[in-house]
Amino acid sequence: MSCLAFFAGHSPIHRLDPRMRLVSALCLAIAIALSERLVTLVWALGLGILLAAVARLNLLPLTRRLAHLNAFMLFLWLVLPWSVPGVSVQTAWGFAITREGIRLALEVTMKGNVIVLLLTALVATVDPSRLGCALDRLALPDKLVHLFMLAIRYTDMIHDEYGRLRNAMKARGFQPSFSSHTLRTFGYLVGLLLVRSMERAERVLAAMKCRGFDGRFRALRGFTIRGADVAFAGMALCQVCVWIWLERS
Repeated sequence: MSCLAFFAGHSPIHRLDPRMRLVSALCLAIAIALSERLVTLVWALGLGILLAAVARLNLLPLTRRLAHLNAFMLFLWLVLPWSVPGVSVQTAWGFAITREGIRLALEVTMKGNVIVLLLTALVATVDPSRLGCALDRLALPDKLVHLFMLAIRYTDMIHDEYGRLRNAMKARGFQPSFSSHTLRTFGYLVGLLLVRSMERAERVLAAMKCRGFDGRFRALRGFTIRGADVAFAGMALCQVCVWIWLERS
């Protein structure tokens, strides 16, 4: 999954202050993760779809991102319905499928999709350089910010390197199969990818030092909180309060 596929744009979401977006996304994600009622999750799913539409996200990368997530959720649907104790609603291949298991699988699936939609719309739309400055302005530890930023910036590069190595293997006639040769080849692939990643990291560090990097992020454009930013943060807070009320009612 690309980490740099959504930050280019001119939507109303893109124009919001990155700090407000980060704080709002964090509050909304925590509220969703702690929610248990389906009505809250359906409401949150609608909000996630609305924010994705307002941010004008590229549909193809977003679909791929959700497909990767739901491929993992498929395993939960294969396990949770019959492994969670509760009221049996159906029997399949000798296993009792419970209502509580189905509900739990549905909750986890909806929470995962909603959080991914919200974070993609609010956080992935921030330019990486401004994201680092925003995290620094929010008083996060410098080392954590550096690690987070470099991970975002170079995940795509490592993925591209993996693609080049895989193409080289295919050009040499490699056909994967369930054999010791295949396992050994993929082991070599992972090792070579790690070696090239370390070499790239050393070159990046040298380039950063040559450009005078001293451990601080400096933005060419300052951050200014406008009325639209305050209004958006206020609406996000209202959403959290409504969800809390729904959970307790």
